[in-house]
Amino acid sequence: MAKSKGQDADEVLKAFVGRTPTSRYTFDSERNAPTSEICREDPAAKECIVLQMQSKRLFEAMQNLGFFCALPMDPKRTHMECTPIPK
Repeated sequence: MAKSKGQDADEVLKAFVGRTPTSRYTFDSERNAPTSEICREDPAAKECIVLQMQSKRLFEAMQNLGFFCALPMDPKRTHMECTPIPK
């Protein structure tokens, strides 16, 4: 798992998502925590990074990158799922 340090978290996120912009992403963090973990859900593998970004800010950043983010249908799950919005 990579960790963003020293680099701008928005740029790190943009580069991470830019590698496979059609993938589904999930993210999770503790309430008001300064960091969040975001993972790329790929059939072949799962790749995650930790960003210096609160979950609320990560939610906004993913929307700005063209993703629709929502809680999963299963009420026991608390992570956010982000899928690309068709263009």
